[in-house]
This record gives sequence, C-alpha cells and structure tokens, in this order.
Amino acid sequence: MDLYGALCSYDNLFLAYKKAKKHKTTKSYVINFEKNLKENLLLLRLELLLHCYSPKPLVNFTIRDPKTRKISKSDFRDRVVHHALCNIIEPIFEKSFIYDSYANRIGKGTLKALQRFDFFKRKASRNNTAKCYILKADIQKYFENVDHNILLKIIKNKIADKRIIWLIRKILANSSSQTKGMPLGNLTSQFFANVYLNELDWFVKTKLKAKHYIRYVDDFVIFGRGKGHLEFYKEEINMFLKNKLKIQLHPDKSKILILGNCVNFLGFRVFFYHKLLKKSNIRKMKRKLKSLAQEYKLHEIDYDSIYDSLEGWIAYMKNANSYKLRRKITAEFSKYFANEISTKEIKRYLKIMKKASSASHDKH
Repeated sequence: MDLYGALCSYDNLFLAYKKAKKHKTTKSYVINFEKNLKENLLLLRLELLLHCYSPKPLVNFTIRDPKTRKISKSDFRDRVVHHALCNIIEPIFEKSFIYDSYANRIGKGTLKALQRFDFFKRKASRNNTAKCYILKADIQKYFENVDHNILLKIIKNKIADKRIIWLIRKILANSSSQTKGMPLGNLTSQFFANVYLNELDWFVKTKLKAKHYIRYVDDFVIFGRGKGHLEFYKEEINMFLKNKLKIQLHPDKSKILILGNCVNFLGFRVFFYHKLLKKSNIRKMKRKLKSLAQEYKLHEIDYDSIYDSLEGWIAYMKNANSYKLRRKITAEFSKYFANEISTKEIKRYLKIMKKASSASHDKH
C-alpha cells in the first residue's frame, strides 16, 4: 500500500480537516480556513506531495491548572496534517498496543481505565480478603524528554515509507529542541507518546510478566501482593527506561502504596469501596465553566459544544461517589445558561412528545 499517497489524498485531508475542526466550528481560524476550503486543502496536498511542506511556528502559552504546564498550539493547517498522518499510521500501530494501555485510543479512555482499576483491585486482593500493594508511578518530565532518534527507530520498525518518516521528522523538529521533546497539545504528541511507551508495556508484560498493569500516558499502576516484588519491578522498570528510552521514573511520585489507602489515579482519589474526585479537579471544572460562559458571551463557542462538555463532566463524575457534586455543577451550569437549549435537548423533547402522541393515539 502507498501510505504516503493515501495520506496526501484529498479525501484523507478532507477527513482530517473535519476532525481538526470538531468542537471549534466558531473559532476564527477555522472560519478563515473554510472560506477557501478546497483551495487550502489542495495547496496543502501539493506541498506534501512536493516535500515543501513546513509547519508554522508553535504558539506557546502557560496554564496553571493545577500545576504549571507549557502548552504549544499548532496552526490549524498543521493540525489538519497531524490528523491526516494519524488517520494513516494509527491503525498500523494500534494492532501492537497492549489491551491495558488506555490513553488516546478509540474505545479506551479514562473511564475504561478506572473500571479496569476496580477489576484489578478486586482480583489482586481476592475481593479485599488478602493484603495487596500498588506500584503507582509516572515518568519525570515525560513529554520534554522523549528522544527523537529512539522514537523514529521505533516507528521505522513498522513504517518503511521514507516520505512518512520525512513528515514525522518535520513535525518533531517543530519544537524548542531538535533532538528531544514533544509539544503538549499536539495530536501527534499524544499518539507518539503511546508509541514510545508501548516499549515499556511489552517489557512489563513479557519480561516482568506483571498481570495487573494499567497505563494511561506516563501514569501507570501495577498491583501485587508482595511489597518486595513491586520494589523489584520498580527498579527493573527504571533501569529499562534509562537504558532503552532515556527517560526515568519520577522519584517523588513513584511509590508503593497499600491498597485501601487513598490512591490518586487519573483525577480521582481511589479507596477500596469508593472514589472521590480530586479537589483540584473540582476547582478546575468550576473555572472551566466560567471560562466557557465568557467564551459564549463573546460568540467564540456555540451552546451545543458547551452542553457536550457538561455531559462529558457528568459522565466523568458518575465514576465517583458524586451525587451532590453533580447536582451542584448542574445548578451552576443552569445559572450561566438559563435561557439556552441544545440540539440534543430538543431532539430528546421531540422524541418524548412523539412517544406520548403515539401512546395517546393507541388508546383511542
């Protein structure tokens, strides 16, 4: 198969554009791109085919939510290219990913990872009848330290097309360092993060033969009944990361905990019989709600997109013991958007009315 030809096809670039604009239809940069959509996509296609494509400089900004992070934003046309690339190569790598890698994958995600956590904690502790420990770890400054040469070597094991490799080099080089690091905020960075740490996944599963292992980006847990056994895992993993991937475990955040005590995992405080949202995540949600209300006033976002965010938050909170919190967030949402109604709400209302009308008709 001609992978690069498929990547550069107009159909693939159009699909990539649709993915890139999702939830951003009212943004000025999307509107400007759409004014000459066909011409912009054809120009992008020509640049890719002639190997004269060059990404525009990243726009960097800092967020403190709750920890300080540098986010790098790509130009919209470059985001189209990122989606076009992932459309073609992601299915190839997906086959090699382990089942218990949960970040940025179709059918996976935070909620699935939490469900798997619950399953493993019951299994490893024999339903809380046996003492059980958890190695809870993450990698120190992961995105800043991904080695480009190692990443490209891993990718080349699956992708032989030199034109694809050329494009990946272009994307990786569009950062502060030419040899390591990936900008937070790029779709390609999220995908490459999984490709890079897939090496760790297979080391843990095949060499260490750990049964109860879950990874979400650079955050991972391993369940075990012996503390000494997990200490051995920790040392072996750190040695593997240093020698093979030129990264290392975070010395303060990588520790062995007793199952039943509070374990912070993917934004939740997890206990054996219940879960609570982290307080910092609750504050973040409330700040985001205020921010969305402000964006809506400035016509920078449509109400349907905001309602989708609320539904996402509610689904997320349902994975914790959060009945009162959900009511509070919903009440605040209603206060900001008292007179609005989403397309989804209209459809639900029409569906209910149709059923009621049908039931009334059947009676007569």
